[in-house]
Amino acid sequence: MRTDLFDFDLPPERIALRPAQPRDSAKMLVVENGALRDQTIADLPQWLRPGDQLVVNDTKVIAAQLKGRRIGRETEPKIEATLIKRLDGSRWQALVKPAKKLVAGDRIRFGNEGKVCLLGHLDAEVEAKGGEGEVTLSFSFHGPALDQAIADLGSPPLPPYIASKRTPDDQDFADYQTMFAANEGAVAAPTAGLHFTPALEQGLLARGVGINRVTLHVGAGTFLPVKVDDTEGHRMHAEWGTISAETAERLNTARKNGGRIIAVGTTSLRLLESAAAEDGTIQPFAAETAIFITPGYRFRAVDILLTNFHLPKSTLFMLVSAFSGLETMKQAYAHAIASGYRFYSYGDACLLFRAGP
Repeated sequence: MRTDLFDFDLPPERIALRPAQPRDSAKMLVVENGALRDQTIADLPQWLRPGDQLVVNDTKVIAAQLKGRRIGRETEPKIEATLIKRLDGSRWQALVKPAKKLVAGDRIRFGNEGKVCLLGHLDAEVEAKGGEGEVTLSFSFHGPALDQAIADLGSPPLPPYIASKRTPDDQDFADYQTMFAANEGAVAAPTAGLHFTPALEQGLLARGVGINRVTLHVGAGTFLPVKVDDTEGHRMHAEWGTISAETAERLNTARKNGGRIIAVGTTSLRLLESAAAEDGTIQPFAAETAIFITPGYRFRAVDILLTNFHLPKSTLFMLVSAFSGLETMKQAYAHAIASGYRFYSYGDACLLFRAGP
């Protein structure tokens, strides 16, 4: 499909720079059979039924944004790196800028004043360069020592549309993490989960709604726009995900008994759809997925989707258009913009009921 079909105008003031407080006070636009209803996240339990099953992503964001400088040559330009994928105990794939300042064999020294990491810094060698700013970094530390150094020296990798408007701060360490975060490995938050509070969780459980945890380590590819004219030419970055046998069995049993599967976020949805058989049965899963969902996709596992408002021409807006219909989502987004909804990672949410069979 043509990428420009998924374009729309978004006023810059609609981009949220901080989350709503409390988190479950954020707005929630309910989109069901073409009808639009203005609600709040705290209203979520009343839209669900006893026996329905929520699926949340329990990945935990690491401090994947590192700042340093190239060393060992005449000039030492500043380098920023976002870790996107662990390769082994000492090597990571990363997005760096300015990538043109680096060649294979260069050494980067990461470190911030006021933050001490063992010897005060962390070195990495550029092992290889790829396209679009991707490099392979081989660090001087290994395993838990490297993890601790990254935690000490790094900062939350806020999306560019936030980081370009303000400097990330200590508040983001708490704000950019869901209450479900448990398994470290994400470099971007599963942002629909940011809306949840203990009070909302209790309200859902009291309603008879199950809450199930899966893990998909969100990569920085979620920040990348679709740059090709046709969606068929876009390459998705692979992300690692797991669904336990117990969770799969619980979800399958609930569906057999008439319960619906509600994905909290596009990450949970993409993982569930990757694990679903043709008949919708969810299989245990432990692998990478690069599933790219566009209109025409037949959903097998997910009935309802809770998600934030996404970027124009992004893979995520394509996904929600596949789920609820392109024209419906364009109308929903136009309503949200006109009604003051807040967009992107720290913004408001929509509750989407799947269109069609």
